[in-house]
Amino acid sequence: MGIWSSIGQDLQTVSENLKQGKSGIIHDSSWLDYGLQSGLVGAVPRPDLKPYLSRRTRQMMSVDSEYAYMASRQAFGQAGISDDYLQQNEVGIIFGNDGNSHQIEYDRIMEQEHCSALIGYNAIFRSITSSVVLNLSSIFHLNGINLTIGAACSSSSHAIGIASMFIREGLQDMILVGGSSEISKSGVGTIVNDALYQDICFNDCPEKASRPFDRDAIGCIPTGGAAALVLEEYEHAKTRGATILAEVVGYGFSGGGTEELYLPYWKAEYTSMCRALRNANLSLSDISMVHARAESFPLSDQAEAIALNRLCGDNSVPITSTDSMTGHGGWMAGASRAVYSILMMRNGFIAPTINLDNPIEEAQTLNMVQELKEAYIDTILLNTAGIGGSYAALVLKNTD
Repeated sequence: MGIWSSIGQDLQTVSENLKQGKSGIIHDSSWLDYGLQSGLVGAVPRPDLKPYLSRRTRQMMSVDSEYAYMASRQAFGQAGISDDYLQQNEVGIIFGNDGNSHQIEYDRIMEQEHCSALIGYNAIFRSITSSVVLNLSSIFHLNGINLTIGAACSSSSHAIGIASMFIREGLQDMILVGGSSEISKSGVGTIVNDALYQDICFNDCPEKASRPFDRDAIGCIPTGGAAALVLEEYEHAKTRGATILAEVVGYGFSGGGTEELYLPYWKAEYTSMCRALRNANLSLSDISMVHARAESFPLSDQAEAIALNRLCGDNSVPITSTDSMTGHGGWMAGASRAVYSILMMRNGFIAPTINLDNPIEEAQTLNMVQELKEAYIDTILLNTAGIGGSYAALVLKNTD
């Protein structure tokens, strides 16, 4: 697996920052200069691709494709997959991505300059929703299933779940899965930043701004980056001599369509998690930890807390939210949580939910982990949801 995120751009750094509860959220005044209400953002550096890719290839790539390329390089490297292997074997790709802001930029150029030459021949490759998949499939010579999943913030969880179904059906032996999301003032910024009206009171302490399940939470903090995982049929991986990091044993989903697009629906969230457990032939007593989505948005946090209370019953299962450190990753959220979960699983710890100082009523009975906890983790239930009613949950199992 590989990661390019606000708390690190390699697995070791990310693992250490998770242990320390170190936030990747900063205050960037350029967001205010642009005209947004808040400068709070999970900072992610733009990678330098010059050492790896030609200028022509780079010109075809959207920013989220660049993030995805770096995460995928790491994933293939850790999996022991060479370029020769990729050219000689059928490997698929399913990535979660629900669009980028390049089309907004191109529209602005046309309105102001009325000259399509200023956009360039590569515009379609950068602005299309499937920009990540079409670029990565070309760069890595991926000739199997080629699919982009657009389901808002549950996109990459669905990508992992659907890829696991392809593999279980014997249709593919190996699929690169993940999610990627740009950080854009005109795109993500106007959707998440202004729409949720983050308070300026956290400008002097941005590391405290993301507050899952907390009464003082007034909006999720936008971030981006990419997470990638090599998903492989079990016997195929064993035969290849691969180091198996974890097993995808369950996938659940549900639709929570309501009359108001932005309103979360706890019953659909509960259904998604229950379906994932049934698909894994497990009960809650088999779960070592729940990785909550908990985006620091009051309405959705309240709905998730209600669903978790219904699910957990005696509330003894430890629960954590890494969004408290990273900010909310949009299209990459599910895949990045999968990477964070596996890092915790492989290294024997549960990362703390930071900034949970004053829990909302619905979360007061939940067993939230607020300090680093050393523990053997056998099985993780991972939860995600996308605005508009797309819910997805995964069950990941330790292979040690």
